[in-house]
Amino acid sequence: MCLGVPLQVVESGEHFARCTGQGGESRVDLALVGPQSPGTWLLTFLGAAREVISAERAAAIESALAALAAVDAGETDLSAFFADLDREPQLPDFLRTQTA
Repeated sequence: MCLGVPLQVVESGEHFARCTGQGGESRVDLALVGPQSPGTWLLTFLGAAREVISAERAAAIESALAALAAVDAGETDLSAFFADLDREPQLPDFLRTQTA
């Protein structure tokens, strides 16, 4: 199984970036996303950036990864990791019926 890990660019070259995240610093291949400016969040898989993401999405992914670690440690109450699930579900705009 491969998990996407959010990392933030600290320094970027043409082909690689120095990034930081929960696991420390990493060298990330930028072949699929191109050079990125410092502060940009990337979703990475096996040392390669696959997607540029928002800080909010990075935080949500980090929370989900923390929940996986908590489950691995035997925790059963995961409500603190998924605060966005304590709300009424909403359909995306494109699925809502339009009234004339």
